[in-house]
Amino acid sequence: MGPDRDDAIFVGKGDKPEFLALAYANRHGLVAGATGTGKTVTLQILAEGLSRAGVSVFAADVKGDLSGIAAPGEAKEFLVERAKTMGFTYEPDSFPVVFWDLFGAEGHPIRATVSEMGPLLLARLLDLNDVQEGVLNIAFRIADEQGLLLLNLADLRAVLGYVAEHAAELTTQYGNASKATVGTIQRQLLVLEAQGASQFFSEPALQLKDFMHVDRDGRGAINILAADKLMQNPRLYATFLLWLLSELFEDLPEVGDTAKPKLVFFFDEAHLLFNDAPKALLEKIEQVVRLIRSKGVGVYFVTQNPLDVPDSVLAQLSNRVQHALRAFTPRDQKAVKAAADTFRPNPALDTARVIMELGKGEALVSFLEGSGTPSMVERTLIRPPTARLGPLTPEERAAVIAASTLKGKYDVAVDPESAFEVLQQRVAQTAAQAAAPAAPTQGGGGGEAVAAGAGALGALGAVMGAIFGTGGGRGRLTAGQAIARNVTRTVTNQIAGQIAADLGRQMGGRMGGSIGRAVVRGALGGMLRR
Repeated sequence: MGPDRDDAIFVGKGDKPEFLALAYANRHGLVAGATGTGKTVTLQILAEGLSRAGVSVFAADVKGDLSGIAAPGEAKEFLVERAKTMGFTYEPDSFPVVFWDLFGAEGHPIRATVSEMGPLLLARLLDLNDVQEGVLNIAFRIADEQGLLLLNLADLRAVLGYVAEHAAELTTQYGNASKATVGTIQRQLLVLEAQGASQFFSEPALQLKDFMHVDRDGRGAINILAADKLMQNPRLYATFLLWLLSELFEDLPEVGDTAKPKLVFFFDEAHLLFNDAPKALLEKIEQVVRLIRSKGVGVYFVTQNPLDVPDSVLAQLSNRVQHALRAFTPRDQKAVKAAADTFRPNPALDTARVIMELGKGEALVSFLEGSGTPSMVERTLIRPPTARLGPLTPEERAAVIAASTLKGKYDVAVDPESAFEVLQQRVAQTAAQAAAPAAPTQGGGGGEAVAAGAGALGALGAVMGAIFGTGGGRGRLTAGQAIARNVTRTVTNQIAGQIAADLGRQMGGRMGGSIGRAVVRGALGGMLRR
């Protein structure tokens, strides 16, 4: 297996063996180098060593190559020879792997709720400006105050719809939330859904303890996120991994410095995390990286260029593995110099020159030593991995997933009652209350009141006609006919007004009064035209 120690991981050998001390593995690290120089192999070496030491690992598999860690390696000649030059015998080995996939196709689904993601990360994911992010914060605040659960994207759309509908009422308390701004956010949500994010925002939500366990041999689980399809949406990839880090930071207890970490987190294609990130997000990343060490979590950024990582974060990465860089452009030359300057100098090495001369499988290495200070940079040949180099077949991956202890726990999505259902019920109840009084009811409803009023007016008309006479047609009225019509109209209007008022009270406000007057006048139209 190689000359691993109980307290350290053997990484490679140059003039001397290079070890990553487990006690300092939570002090974070950087694995950098140009494409094809061996970064993925170094990641696999570190993951194997951590697993053997009983430390769980989480790593994103961007190209699909890392999945082979679940199968024994092959004793190929160049691997055997490399091991021999380092003083140990090559022995194939495999490791306990749990496959994860946001889309559920190549591993256990990973899900989170919209509330867990929070407005800051969601605004980053949706690429919102400051005004739009403010409206999103209003939606989260209202959901919180009204007890509306934000579990999936349908819930968030429903709450945003509520904000738009009540924008005028909410402005005084929360600030302006225009319908146009809400509409823009809704469009961005549709784009996010089209990219498959609705599968991520749902339940059952991930329990972080499922990342951290050991097998019967005491080896830490290696959690591999299938990220080849996820990388088609780089913003979703970066936001998800940052959310995962934030959840670990918030949920795990303080443990201080321990003999070995609980979990080591590898963030491949790390530049995606920092590209165009707003200041608030960069501050959050810096805070998480700085403080998560005391939770027993180490974070290792894997990227092509050290300049991809902001200085405030780079300064916290104590363990460094630098593969070859090529200096073809002024920016490349700047990157080489920056990488060389971050190492503790070695008088025997021209670090900047060596970075450009490194071969495949070679790296400049500097780890924290026993006193907690970085070792002098050394040119190192990275040890061969003992698990397979390259991906599993689809059948092999399916067999690993089927044998997983987590099989069935996350595989089926559930949709409990949340904001979407609650707001739909409110709308339905409001509509039912508005419609209920319009229907005829037993015991003196509005219909009976109209009928009674019409009957009374009909009787009154007959009496007035008998006294004064009504047979003048449409020509000139006699004096008796004129008096009869005027009296009838006056009394009729008084009765109509009373009936309309009664109907208005029963049917609710101004609309009910209008309907009442229309009904009464319709019933008495013949009399009023005489």
